[in-house]
Amino acid sequence: MTVGLSDEQEDLRRTVRQIMEGRVRAHAAEIDAAGEFPQFVRELFAEHHVFATVAPPEFGGLDGSLLTLAVVCEEITRVCANSGMILGNQSLGIGPIVLFGTDEQKAAYLPKLASGEWLCSFALSEPEAGSDAASVQTRARRDGDCWVLSGRKNFITQANVADVMTVFARTDSRDGGVLTAFLLAREEADWIVERVEHKMGLRGSPTCAVVLNDVRVPESALLGELGAGLHIALTTLDKGRIMTAALALGIAQGALELAVAYARERAQFGRSIADFQAIQFMLADMETEIVAARALVWTAAARYDQGDREIIKLSAATKLFATEMVNRVTSTALQVLGGYGYIVDYGAERRVRDARVFAIFEGTNEIQRLVIARELLRARG
Repeated sequence: MTVGLSDEQEDLRRTVRQIMEGRVRAHAAEIDAAGEFPQFVRELFAEHHVFATVAPPEFGGLDGSLLTLAVVCEEITRVCANSGMILGNQSLGIGPIVLFGTDEQKAAYLPKLASGEWLCSFALSEPEAGSDAASVQTRARRDGDCWVLSGRKNFITQANVADVMTVFARTDSRDGGVLTAFLLAREEADWIVERVEHKMGLRGSPTCAVVLNDVRVPESALLGELGAGLHIALTTLDKGRIMTAALALGIAQGALELAVAYARERAQFGRSIADFQAIQFMLADMETEIVAARALVWTAAARYDQGDREIIKLSAATKLFATEMVNRVTSTALQVLGGYGYIVDYGAERRVRDARVFAIFEGTNEIQRLVIARELLRARG
């Protein structure tokens, strides 16, 4: 299929690019060096209604289109990957509410999330349950008309600044020991951030270890049906993987632009290195991979918006290709800069560090290959 952007999407793309160039680019390296959540970016996104891209219009969102979100994600990470994670994590965290929330839950949560007044997190991973999501051990037990949650979660993005968190927990044996999703609001059911991890990249996007110590929530905190937790998580990730691919795409685009600019300016052997065929081939390969990834991201996003039944396979393939692409492209960009690529001041090494985790989170790329193969074999069976 051929995918193009509407005039409204093109206008939004230009607006976000102007915001990122004018207000964030000068601070991208500082955000990485500080290793702290950039509150000013969150406020900037709220001011310019960027968070509206994650919610449907009836709850204060923009158009509810994943293609629109993908375009915005790319423009943000083209300049600053840490800033992109703010919007990306908001999209992931809000996903279960949009897809499975009751009318009351949507009305209570979505407008504040769409405005940026609240931030949200998605708490699935645990010390012993990463790729094996079905092995979650966090427990939820009934106590009268409430649920009490106990357990540990790790690698939870921005849990230290989130106001809302979707938590996946296993109910006790009386309810079948099934995986169920719960909505926790910090103002009513606080969680403990045990530590913020010190990471290789995406240093301005906090990754947290979370403790739930007998956290009590009302029956209304149940998200979806009892026992539907795994389905809710996997369905949310089908969308999240396309969004993750869009974030990776932006990092790659920024790395290419950096390499092109450097190649034009850097002289060796009495001439610009852009004149050397070896450099030209590197740049050409980078551009080709980015163009291919963008076509895949836009196609997957458009087909998600259309309700394509084969989105599981396409989502996994998009995430796999784009996140491996970004690691190749950022590495090549560093190579184009040579020794200067290894120097912090030039920005290439930051993009290499930021890119690396994209092949790991939202489901490792090994898991994506298993998903693709499973869907292929099921279709042919």
